[in-house]
Amino acid sequence: MTTAPANKEIFNLKILLIGNSSVGKSSLLLRFADETWLSEDESSATIGVDFRVHKMEVKGKRVKLSIWDTAGQERFRTITSSYYRGAQGIILVYDVSNRETFEALPRWFSELETYVSPSVIKILVGNKLDKEYSRAVTEEEGREFAKKMGTLFIEASAKTKVGVQQAFEDLVEKIIDTPSLWSTAHQQGATAGQNSNGAKIAMPGNNTKITLTAPAEAEDTGGCLC
Repeated sequence: MTTAPANKEIFNLKILLIGNSSVGKSSLLLRFADETWLSEDESSATIGVDFRVHKMEVKGKRVKLSIWDTAGQERFRTITSSYYRGAQGIILVYDVSNRETFEALPRWFSELETYVSPSVIKILVGNKLDKEYSRAVTEEEGREFAKKMGTLFIEASAKTKVGVQQAFEDLVEKIIDTPSLWSTAHQQGATAGQNSNGAKIAMPGNNTKITLTAPAEAEDTGGCLC
């Protein structure tokens, strides 16, 4: 019978933020890890992968999160796919004021079926709750879709901080309650990625962003991180 590690031990967990560009993945990460928020005028699209390490305590357990903010742009999908390896938790983000980002979720779930184990914990986050005046997806729709897909659900706002901390805590609590995710293979995967050939790739340090240059003919025309 698998038992939880002693309180003095630390859970090393790998968490991924995924979803369409412009839904606010980077803003959620910045708000949670750094207690900061950038306005749309100050923000820009993530290119490649942004990375943060954050320590917290959940259910009396010390947890060290390695949080990866993957690019939402289609042209980087072959790059970010390698970062699914070893993840114990996935945060799928959509913008409550942009229905297109919600309707794209089945495609993201299809990708998860390809790259991660069914036991990996997922939470659906309807971001930009502060844009209630221009809401395009109801809370009921989001909750019903999450129920259908067997994931946790919450609405949040990186701008106002509502729901952000709770989203990460709910995800981590569920991971802690899933002993199969404490395996050595998962723990190793949370601290080292692998490329498509199975070779290990270097993991960026704390507060380090990997920047990849996009082809000149495929410049991004939008996609703020907020």
